[in-house]
Amino acid sequence: MTGAASISVRVNGEPRSLPAGLTLLDALEALGYHPRLVVVEFNGTILARSAWADQPVVETDVLEVVTIVGGGS
Repeated sequence: MTGAASISVRVNGEPRSLPAGLTLLDALEALGYHPRLVVVEFNGTILARSAWADQPVVETDVLEVVTIVGGGS
């Protein structure tokens, strides 16, 4: 897709470029996250996982992504 529009968002404090028109779920996958294994703060609010597929990501959005790590004792 040559010439596709891209947007700049901030992910965990770092600027990142993403294709325009993605939902939050798509953006997480594009950034290499496994959506089932993360919690997301979207523009300062913890966003319910059920809303990710409908939440558009636009220029200047801020994501804080925390990876859930399983373990044992």
